[in-house]
Amino acid sequence: MSYDVYDRACPTRQVLDRIADRWTALVVGRLEEGTQRFSELQREIGGVSSKMLSQTLRSLERDGLVERTVHPVVPPHVEYRLTPLGETLTEPLAAVREWAEAHIEAVEAAQERYEAVERDPAPWQRPRAVPG
Repeated sequence: MSYDVYDRACPTRQVLDRIADRWTALVVGRLEEGTQRFSELQREIGGVSSKMLSQTLRSLERDGLVERTVHPVVPPHVEYRLTPLGETLTEPLAAVREWAEAHIEAVEAAQERYEAVERDPAPWQRPRAVPG
C-alpha cells in the first residue's frame, strides 16, 4: 500500500501528529535510557503535568511505541519502556532535540527581529489602505 503524508485523508497524519509532539520527543528521549516509572519520567521531564504525561504515555502505548508493565504489588508498581517499534524513533527524535538545543539562539534572534518589525514597521512595511 502507498501512503502520502501530504494527503489530508492519509492515516500517516495521525502518526506525524504523535511523533511531532514535544512531550513525545521528551518521553521517548528519557525511555531511550531504559525502563522508567511514571514518577521518574515526571521528575526528569520538567514542566510536564501528570495529566499530560499520562495522556502521552497512553497514546504512545496505543500506537505500539511504549509498553506498560504493571507489577502486582501494593501499591501497584507500573513501568514504561520503549517497544522495538518505539526504539526506531530514538535517533530521529534525538536529532530534533539536538537541533533545537543547537539552534535556539538563532531562532530567538529571528523572533526578536520579527517582533521588532511588528511593533514598529518601516514605512514600506506598513499595510496599505486598499482604494475603494
